[in-house]
Amino acid sequence: MKKKKNKTKLSHEILTLVTTFSFHTHTKLELQEFLLVIDKRDTYNNMENEIMKEPLLEKKYYKDCPGCKVDQAKELKKGASVLNLLIIWMLMICASLPISCLYPFLYFMVKDFNVAKTEADISTYAGYVGSTLMLGRALTSVGWGLFSDRYGRKPALIVGVMSVIIFNTLFGLSTNFWMAIITRFLLGCGNGIIGPVKAYATELFREEDQAIGLSTVSAAWAIGLIIGPALGGYLAQPVMKYPHIFPKGSFWDKFPYFLPCFIISGLAFPVLIACIWIPETLHNHKGGNECTDEAEALENGSNRVNKGKTTQKNENLLKNWPLMSSIIVYCIFSLHDMAYTEVFSLWAVSPPSLGGLNFTTDNVGNVLAISGLLLIIYQLILYPYVERACGPIRISRITGMLSIPLLQSYPFIAMLSGVTLYIVISLASILKNILSMTIITGLFILQNRAVKQNQRGAANGISVTCVSLFKAIGPAVGGALLTWSQKRMHASFLPGTHMIFFIMNLVEGLGLLMMFKPFLNDEKNTHSDQLH
Repeated sequence: MKKKKNKTKLSHEILTLVTTFSFHTHTKLELQEFLLVIDKRDTYNNMENEIMKEPLLEKKYYKDCPGCKVDQAKELKKGASVLNLLIIWMLMICASLPISCLYPFLYFMVKDFNVAKTEADISTYAGYVGSTLMLGRALTSVGWGLFSDRYGRKPALIVGVMSVIIFNTLFGLSTNFWMAIITRFLLGCGNGIIGPVKAYATELFREEDQAIGLSTVSAAWAIGLIIGPALGGYLAQPVMKYPHIFPKGSFWDKFPYFLPCFIISGLAFPVLIACIWIPETLHNHKGGNECTDEAEALENGSNRVNKGKTTQKNENLLKNWPLMSSIIVYCIFSLHDMAYTEVFSLWAVSPPSLGGLNFTTDNVGNVLAISGLLLIIYQLILYPYVERACGPIRISRITGMLSIPLLQSYPFIAMLSGVTLYIVISLASILKNILSMTIITGLFILQNRAVKQNQRGAANGISVTCVSLFKAIGPAVGGALLTWSQKRMHASFLPGTHMIFFIMNLVEGLGLLMMFKPFLNDEKNTHSDQLH
């Protein structure tokens, strides 16, 4: 159609000139010059059409480069690989289970250590134990990110899984407060899984499938944070719960909190073996971390480049505002979520006189297990469609708004009893976890779209370091504020647990405000070209 229009235009121009020539005095030379220009233009158009017919130059893949092998496999096969999703899933479950498994029994564990002077002070000491892992992770996350950028994602992941097996087992054998603190700190220092695995999830999938890859990261993380407490609730103090299997006076009676830690370490062992065969995504050939693509290089020199949005090689990541703004917002929500995880478990097992639900560890485990099951369904089936329809930031803003009134209703839920209480708190827990993970997944997507592959490990290392600092604060501050709230049950303004949930809502409200412009750009401005 375009070619036909060009011919029509040329014919019209010639006809116009001939007509003009008939009515005006022009030389034959002028007519020849005009026809020569027309001929040149037609020749140029024909050459352009021939160029457009030629296929784009293919990428050059290096034979011995593991990253090139992964990229080649992505080019040949469309759609998200179930095997790759399973790899991401098992690594994140392995990383998240040890973080959260202690919360249902931490109150009783600290009580057994005999360090708290009053019952209300137990929450404060429990917060210290919960924070040490995140403190250790904050001190080492950038180092693990740089390690994965230099030596590969695979070695960093293997070392991280090994640390889970060793130090999580030792934590279960803790006989005093300081042993628990030290083993949790070392577990955080050695657990370099989370930063590299987020970069790994981005690199294993094509650009159109990265949402489901990063959704799997946050889904597995969320499931681990929910299934972990469920395991802790069911398996802690087995002599008391299952006396016909674990007799009194046995090893399990001396170490009542070892069984859930041992089971989680046992689950991590086959993951360690499987890591031997997972693909490496980092490129090791000379000239950078990308496959050579001449056609792409030509594009990068044209106006098709997304100017100003793409992170350049060796760029100072701290000056990359799309990355840093999303990390800061992620830190705020992580502080809230970690405080919530700590407070929910401690609040649920607290007596009614302190505004709690008077749940057993089994009750807490049941509520969190139900939440985890439905969260899996949402993250793997529904979230990718929601993200495509609304975008990662817009859906995060909506869910942040819905989460605030939900959380403030918790003290009123505590006024219920019996089956009604169990059903309502289960529904509230399901909804709260779905809303929280929707926000976190959206921020994951923004962070990994803001950088190139050769800096993704370092970028995620910065993210994990900053987030770990806030997560280290979360349990300690959450536990201390819960203790303070429970000591003011008869205050005139926000009595008892109304205060702790109000304070957590203030934190979430701050994060919600920061998700709007000018602080956080929308997805159109932060989306960088993944094919650099």
